[in-house]
Order: sequence, then C-alpha cells, then structure tokens
Amino acid sequence: MEAYQPNALSILPPLLAILLAIATRQVVISLGIGIWAGFCLLHSLDPLRALPLALDGIINVFSDAGDTRVLIFTLVIGGLIATIEQMGGVRGFIRLLESSQWVNNSWRAKWLAYFTGIVVFVESNITLLVAGSISRPLFDHYRISREKLAYIIDSTSAPVCILIPLNAWGAVVLGLLASSEIENPVEVFITAIPLNFYSLLAIVFCAFVIWRNLDLGPMRKAEQRTAGGELLWPNATPMVDPSILSSQEAAGEADRARYMIAPIAVMVLSMPLALYITGDGDITAGSGSTSVLWAVLLALASCWLLVLFDRRGNVDELMRTFLRGAGGLLPVAVILLFALALGDVANLLGTGTYVAQLAREAIPLSLLLPLLFILSAFIAFSIGSSWGTFAIMIPLAMQIALSLDINPGYFLAAVLSGSIFGDHASPISDTTVVASMASATDHIDHVRTQLPYALTCAALATPAFFLLGLIAF
Repeated sequence: MEAYQPNALSILPPLLAILLAIATRQVVISLGIGIWAGFCLLHSLDPLRALPLALDGIINVFSDAGDTRVLIFTLVIGGLIATIEQMGGVRGFIRLLESSQWVNNSWRAKWLAYFTGIVVFVESNITLLVAGSISRPLFDHYRISREKLAYIIDSTSAPVCILIPLNAWGAVVLGLLASSEIENPVEVFITAIPLNFYSLLAIVFCAFVIWRNLDLGPMRKAEQRTAGGELLWPNATPMVDPSILSSQEAAGEADRARYMIAPIAVMVLSMPLALYITGDGDITAGSGSTSVLWAVLLALASCWLLVLFDRRGNVDELMRTFLRGAGGLLPVAVILLFALALGDVANLLGTGTYVAQLAREAIPLSLLLPLLFILSAFIAFSIGSSWGTFAIMIPLAMQIALSLDINPGYFLAAVLSGSIFGDHASPISDTTVVASMASATDHIDHVRTQLPYALTCAALATPAFFLLGLIAF
C-alpha cells in the first residue's frame, strides 16, 4: 500500500470519533466507527473492504508488546483493587485512621478528608471511598455540609492521581505515550507534571478553601443549611450503591490496614526499581509499560501472600475476587484497545502532520495549548470520562507535538488538565458520581456546589497555558 498523503480528510476519523462520542456517549462504538472510516480513506473509500481491515487493525494492537502490557495492566489493577477491598484492606485502613483520635473539631475534619485524598493515590475511586467513609460521620457531627466533603474528596482524587506515574492513571498515560511513538514516555510524563495547571490549581485551591473557609455560590447555602441541622436539602436524594455500602461496614477483627498499605507500598517502591532495570541504569530511559506491569503484579502478589499467611482466604477465593475485579475494568481496557487502534490509523493517515501544518498556517502557536485544554475539557465533560478523553486526545496531541518538533510534555499537560477539568464539571463522570455516593449527598447538589470551584481553577489554568505557549514556542 502506498503511503497516504495527509490532507483535509486525514482529520476525519478522530473528529468523527470525538463527535459521535459526545453525541452518543458510546465511546467504544464511536472509536470503532472512527477506525473503520480511517481504513475507508486508506483504501479509496471502499467500505466493504475496509471493514475486515479495521478488525485486523484492532487485533494488530496486540502485535505491539507495550500496548499489550498496558491492556493487561488495566485488568490486573482491577483485580488488585477488588482484592484490597474484599479482604478488608480499605475497612482496616479506615479503622486505623479513626482510632488515632486526631480529629476533634470541624477544621481538622476537613483536613483529614483532604490529606486522605493526597495519601491514597493508587486509584481515584479507592481515594473517594476511603476519604468519604472516614470523613462523612465527622462532617455530620461537626455540621459541615456533605457537599463540602464531596468537593474536597473529588478535588484530591483524580487531580492527585494524574500527577503520579506510579499508579493506574500514570500507567494508562504512559501506555498511550508509548503507542504514540514517544521514545521517552516517562520523561515526557515527568515534564508534564509541573505544567498540569488545572490539577495543581485544584489541589492548592482546595487547601486554600479549607484554610480560609471559603464558600462560593451554592456551597454557602449548603453550609448554612447544615449548620442549622439539615444534612440535605428537602427532596434531595443521597446517592446509594451496594459497593459503597459494603465498604462502610464496620471493620472486623480480620480486616487489616496492611492489606491496603503493603500492596501500595510495594507498587510505589518497585516502579522506580523496574524503570532502573529496564532502562539499564537510567530511570528516564526505562520502559513505562513494563515497569507498571511488574509493579502491579508484585503488589498483587504481596497482597495475596499477606492474605494467605493470615489465613484470611484461600487461593480459590483470591482468584475469584481477582477475576471479578478484572472484569470490572474490562470496559476501560476495551476503550484503550480501540483508542490505540484509532491512533495507529491516524498515524497512517498523517493526521498529526496535517493538523500541525494547518495550525502552523492558521493558528498562532501560543493558542495551541489553551485550545487543547478547552477541547479536552469539552470532550471529557460530554462523555463523562477522563480516561476516555486521554485515549482520544493524547495520540492526536503527540502527533502534533512531534510534527512541530515541540516538547510533547507541554501538549500532554494541556490534554491531562483539560480532561480532569471536564471530568470534574461533568454530571455523568464516574468519579463525580462516586464522590457523591461516598459523601452520601445528592449528586446534582454536588455538581452544582463544585462547579464554581472547578470553573475558578479552569479560569486560571487557561491563561497559564497561553503564557506557557508564548514562552515555550
């Protein structure tokens, strides 16, 4: 097949996938149609011939070892999370914090929720569940609104997780970078961390809100209502979910904090060691996909060994729990599979090259970063998934960066920031929903009270990306 010459049609497959995902909220189907459209273009608009080629394109993702490792990792981390929860690691950790008797006023209750979100960074939903379960009774006792709790834990879950390459979020990003022909994904990720303006602002601004007791818009009314003894607005419906209720059960004698602390510690410590080994002594040159897979497998093994040593369960029970957890993240793995295939098609079409050329001619370079931030935010808000937005936008942003010969870390930071902001503001985001459930508050009330804070941080992040573009480009 002759090389495809990039043209205006090169942007059609990813654009079609984005628009369909926004319109239908069916990310997998939308990505599949984008892949099929790409192969139609590659083979002279022959839709019948393109269909089997599109299927082969999806299957060929597994021919890349790095992509396959990321997909396997996604399933393994689901199994690890389920094991930690099922064996009582979360409940044991909650009991450990509650027994410290450190919290004796409303101010400390808010800081407890904040720092729990900072410390538990392995996965956003675990962060939300732990922080919410620990803090909600204290917030009710000291008459702090549940909406404030939902805001605090939501602002210290995804924004914290995306700043750390040693967890599930970092692994997904590193995998997408590696599949986008980035030679040093770890270095690019590290470059993006201090430039991830929205996430950093969300974390810092949340601390400022606690310190100054700052209540914006609807949050002020929620605080006044709670101070008067009303936990919820009339007709409000607190979110309830069986998985949340199970995590709120009283910790039994068999539940141990070490079932959660030990695997996380093993994963965090083994990640840089694996990068050092795979990079032949140079951490920045290590294989991100290999390292995170090793790290999470070691974390899972350590959790299993602790459980077996304590006779908390047997191998059969552990295996069933693992498979249930892996199944829980299967939708994410499928989204990543299709997104990686769409990225491969976009590479063949030269989408990034064409967009970069178009941007060079029609858009000032200083506007590229704020535009990427806004576009990523819009997509994440519309589809309710930051990971889905990563999968769509990171490959495209990396192609543009490579074509313009500009540090890809700048573009990655804009995409990550926009995705987290859109995720924060979206009422259909999974993390927003879990934050409402963990806080036992009405979901729409959480969205309304959090939005002024999210918009404030976004309003500061947008000019920051503009200034970065002026300085860097």
